[in-house]
Amino acid sequence: MLPLTNDAVVLGLLASILGLIFYADHKKVRLFKYLPAILFCYFIPAIFNTLGIIDGENSQLYFVASRYLLPACLVLLTISVDLGAISKLGSKALALFFTGTIGIVLGGPLAIIIVSFIDPEIVGGQGPDAVWRGLTTIAGSWIGGGANQTAMKEIFEVDGKLFSSVITVDVFCGYSWMAILLYFAGKAESIDERMGADTSSINYLRERVEAFQKEHNRIPSLTDFMLIIAVGFGITGLSHLFADLIAPWIETNAPHLAKFSLTSQFFWTIVIATTIGVLLSFTRLKTLEGAGASKIGSAYLYILIATIGMQMDITAIAERPGLFLVGAIWISFHAILLIIVARLLKAPLFFMAVGSQANVGGAASAPVVASAFHPALASVGVLLAVLGYAVGTYAAWLCGILMQGVAP
Repeated sequence: MLPLTNDAVVLGLLASILGLIFYADHKKVRLFKYLPAILFCYFIPAIFNTLGIIDGENSQLYFVASRYLLPACLVLLTISVDLGAISKLGSKALALFFTGTIGIVLGGPLAIIIVSFIDPEIVGGQGPDAVWRGLTTIAGSWIGGGANQTAMKEIFEVDGKLFSSVITVDVFCGYSWMAILLYFAGKAESIDERMGADTSSINYLRERVEAFQKEHNRIPSLTDFMLIIAVGFGITGLSHLFADLIAPWIETNAPHLAKFSLTSQFFWTIVIATTIGVLLSFTRLKTLEGAGASKIGSAYLYILIATIGMQMDITAIAERPGLFLVGAIWISFHAILLIIVARLLKAPLFFMAVGSQANVGGAASAPVVASAFHPALASVGVLLAVLGYAVGTYAAWLCGILMQGVAP
């Protein structure tokens, strides 16, 4: 009977897990005072996958969630975005985002250098089996997302078996860092106070969003829900339609642009959905936020989070521990550099956390981390994540070249 392979059954199980987590959080169960609910949304499905209760590897739920729910989520999170208020966040937000990017670009080569002194075989190999090639896919994932990761796999001709190994490092190290950020999000106020950080721009944005929501909040009707669903999935369908036309055209007429992820249909789907969502924020559809558009978008996002979790194997860290050492050094360098720059700039923890996740987690994680500080700030995470998509392939390619240069 086990593992459960029927995706309808697995979806029901994931939905039940999410419901119980949020119910327990709402009831203020003591455990949730110390660990945010979002962590359980990742790790309980991961435990089920590790124990063989569900088959995350062969399930299609992540594919469906990432291709259908993620674009709809991005539309619903950006439809109420206040670009004027976000522009007032100032240069510190962008400074920390690009600090995070630099931390990944330099952290990869540094990790290879350090580990090569410990055991050169961990980061060695020749041809398609060269470990540095596989690590370029982590760079793509950590500076943008799945589209950039796939681009690196093709650009550097990564062996399939090696690619499978580094994915585990990517997920485990990336989401472990995200877990730390989520933990500190609950202590942001006291940390910012100790750091002497100026949070006025964040407070201004939050107040603007809350004022808009208060003005337009209403008891949602069935018509409201149907309009929200229509906008979310309608734009998702339109995004796929254009992506299906644009990506093959570029692949046929300008195949050299593949190295910039411009032949990826997923890349175009995400970019188009987000762009249309932002454009709709200038229309009357923005008032759908008052009926709970972002809440429905967040529900889609949590389903996606659970499907990400169900692909994780908690015991995988024991299979190839050397690569996990590389990943740990790499993400630690990224984190330390961000902390140093944040302290020098006296920037709020929010800027550091979201700037990091817009790189490492991309569109799936940045709005989650932003929401952990305040639901009204999710749109900042979305917009910075899109910036991560834009620079991801260039920066990851540079990181790959640097790793090739220092690999033993």
